[in-house]
Amino acid sequence: MTRPLVVVVVGDVINDIIVRPQGPIDVGTDTPSQVERSPGGSGANQAAWLAALRTPVRFAGRVGAPDAAYHRAALEQFGVDTWLTCDDAVATGTIVVLVSADGERSMFTDRGANRGLRAADLPARLLDDARLLHVSGYQLFEPGTRSAVRRLWATAFEAGVPTSVDPGSLAGLREVGRQSFLEWTSGAQIVFPNLDEGRLLTGRDQPDAIVATLLETYPVVALKLGAAGALIAAADGRRVPVAAEPAEVVDSTGAGDAFCAGFLTPWVRGGDLGECALNAVKASARATGQVGARPRPS
Repeated sequence: MTRPLVVVVVGDVINDIIVRPQGPIDVGTDTPSQVERSPGGSGANQAAWLAALRTPVRFAGRVGAPDAAYHRAALEQFGVDTWLTCDDAVATGTIVVLVSADGERSMFTDRGANRGLRAADLPARLLDDARLLHVSGYQLFEPGTRSAVRRLWATAFEAGVPTSVDPGSLAGLREVGRQSFLEWTSGAQIVFPNLDEGRLLTGRDQPDAIVATLLETYPVVALKLGAAGALIAAADGRRVPVAAEPAEVVDSTGAGDAFCAGFLTPWVRGGDLGECALNAVKASARATGQVGARPRPS
């Protein structure tokens, strides 16, 4: 019997506050802006996009108790099997996302309850019927969360469940260092860096050199190149460059998460690299054409 097509995602749950200034920022006084509040967090976003793309997905994370029902409903509306641990002492993480006129975003982050994720929040039964375990890199940047995730990672390895990882944050990678990150994630089948993360992880500048170096650690590299599309590479020599899907860039928040979900959707069904790449850039374009990091409910 083959495993059901369940992807398990472990990652952050966040309250996003998205700020879009309606002109140049007037330092020291008021700048008229559009402000939108929405559920976010890289791991939770990836789970929502996977479910919206009709891939069965189970998500595990940690939230402040007052927000638990809200975040559970926000994920379950897409069909995510949602495993949230409630923190009675620490509030749900919050990010203020400042979106520039060209859609680029800068983030001011308080990870809140996410920092309390522990092994008890990630029981081995989370992997029941799993086809893949996907981890958001944010969970590797602090000792407590890293220990919990690496324990589940080891359980997946023992059970023969493949793994994938999205580095998630250039700032986080800088803090822990590339060698540590590569060691912690060795054994992952797929890595999803963007160009800046790839440069930091390899010390190389050009996409071809970046993927060649990362292939020394990971069998498949999906390098996100923003407006230039993506370069997908496998250790067996396959290379798939793919152009970005045409789109009006409204807000790039969540585009990388959608890319990851778009790639994994055909991947867990045995799709080839070309299909995975095309599906990834299509999902990413869908994300950049809207405000917010999650798919819009149908």
